Amino acid sequence: MPALYVMIPAALLIVAIAVYIFFWAVDSGQYDDLDGPAHSILFDDQDPKHTAAVDEANPTKPDDKAPPHA
Repeated sequence: MPALYVMIPAALLIVAIAVYIFFWAVDSGQYDDLDGPAHSILFDDQDPKHTAAVDEANPTKPDDKAPPHA
């Protein structure tokens, strides 16, 4: 029985902290865009074999004897 005098206030304190953190996250905009990160993982990087940007940045022709990059 004496353990309940400690456990119940501790549980209420933990619940109060969790509710405070939840409302802080909502107010700070953590849940504003739920679909953006799910879609951005599909389109965030370009194809690594796409070399148009590399050719524009480095106008010199690559060495024909060098092995292709994978």
